[in-house]
Amino acid sequence: MTHLLSSDVAFTPTVKALQALRGSRDNYAKMEARGGFHTAIDEDLAEFVAGVDTAYLATATAAGQPYAQHRGGPKGFIRVLDEHTLAFADYTGNRQYITAGNLADNDKAFLFLMDYALRRRIKVWGRARVSDDPATIAQLMPENYRARPEQAILFTVEAWDVNCPQHIPVKIDAGEVAGAIEHLKARIAVLEAENAVLKGQSQ
Repeated sequence: MTHLLSSDVAFTPTVKALQALRGSRDNYAKMEARGGFHTAIDEDLAEFVAGVDTAYLATATAAGQPYAQHRGGPKGFIRVLDEHTLAFADYTGNRQYITAGNLADNDKAFLFLMDYALRRRIKVWGRARVSDDPATIAQLMPENYRARPEQAILFTVEAWDVNCPQHIPVKIDAGEVAGAIEHLKARIAVLEAENAVLKGQSQ
C-alpha cells in the first residue's frame, strides 16, 4: 500500500510526472522526504492569519465545477479555533449561495491567503462546512464591524504551504497609508512652527 503524503493533495501522479519532465521533481521529492506540507496550524500560520484581511475561498460542485469567492473583513476576521480549524463569520451578500450549495454537495475546499504589503501568500487545503449556530456566528463576528452575519464557515485544515513572493505586487492598505500621511503632516506642522520661531529670533 502506497503511503500518502500531505503534499499529495496537490502533487498528483500527473503533477509529479510533469515535475520530472520539467526538472523540478528532485527538489519536491526532498521536501516530501521531510514530511511534505504542514498538516496542523502552528504559530507561524496563526500569526499570518491574525494579520489577514483578504482571503479567497475555493469550492467545487459535486461534478467538480470550480468556484472561488473573495472573503474579507478587518484584520483577524479569520479565527483559529484549534490546531486544525480556521473559521470566520460569513456576511450577507448577493444571496446567490454558491459556496454554501457547493459545500453541501462537496466539502473539499481551499483557502488562498494574501498579504500584499509583505508579499506573502499561503495555500490551505481542507474541508469546510457551513454553520447556522447563533453562538458560533456571534463568537466569530468581528467587534464593531458593520456587516450582518448570516452564517459561519468552519474550515478543517488538512495541508498548507507557503508560496514564494515572486511576482506578488506590493499593495499598501489605504488606512495605513492615511495614518502615515497624517503623522507626516503633524510632524511637518511642528517643524514649520519651530522654523518660524527660529526665523523670528534671527531677525
